[in-house]
Amino acid sequence: MHEEARLEQRHGQVRVNGVDLHYVEEGEGPLVVLLHGFPELWYSWRHQIPALAGAGFRVVAPDLRGYNLSSKPPAIADYEILRVVDDISALIVALGERTAMLVGHDWGGMAAWLAPMVRPDLYTKVAVLNCPHPAPLSRELRRWRQKRKFAYQLFFRLPLIPELALRAGNYYLLRRALRRLSVRKDAFTDNDIREYTEAWSQKGALSASLNYYRALPRNRRSVKKALRRLEIPLLLVWGERDPVFVPEVTERFDEWVPNLTLVRIREASHFVQSDAPEVVSRHLVDFLRE
Repeated sequence: MHEEARLEQRHGQVRVNGVDLHYVEEGEGPLVVLLHGFPELWYSWRHQIPALAGAGFRVVAPDLRGYNLSSKPPAIADYEILRVVDDISALIVALGERTAMLVGHDWGGMAAWLAPMVRPDLYTKVAVLNCPHPAPLSRELRRWRQKRKFAYQLFFRLPLIPELALRAGNYYLLRRALRRLSVRKDAFTDNDIREYTEAWSQKGALSASLNYYRALPRNRRSVKKALRRLEIPLLLVWGERDPVFVPEVTERFDEWVPNLTLVRIREASHFVQSDAPEVVSRHLVDFLRE
């Protein structure tokens, strides 16, 4: 692990909703919770944690259920996205806070969109990185262009075969994806890749992270039921060279988020916080401080 990344960080664990969540914490002040996506872990926020802590925030970055050092329940139903949302809300309460600000990427981004819909009393601001709001995503999934980009998800939902493919060659496909999908050649260093590989190697972690995709059919009903207009300030940061989503998912959903700020970063991919760490950190600090 990067020595500089550990200087002032504290590791903790809390039991919520029947699972143990591992988290990393740094700083003092208003609480900001950072939620990672697939195939990552808390370490995906390695650049933003010290930046936000240095700006006067208490920063907590958990491993989502199923990932790295957090519990890995066995059932696919355990990975419905609203269960993840409940974990985060319970984590905030367990940390002794009455409100929090939320930042999420990828699967963590979907949880960040939904959390204030489910618990509007708990969240004061939300920032999302390269994960669309459920409404425009649902709209674009009726069209072939977005369906084609999601073809990999059909593979991930197969039993056993994805585990075998992704584990082969010491997680070659996952290591390759991080580097090939990044705009910056040094977005993921050899040391970073070792951190990720260690997390993927945790017992049950690979199957658990794939279960998020296997739970997708269950999510559609529950997400539609949870969908609410959000009045709180929201920030959407979008790496424009994202191969996972069509650009239209960032458009035409003002009725759901009237207080939205959209920041587009041209030279960044889906892993925007690694591709443009300084730019992302600056926008997050400015937004959360307002």
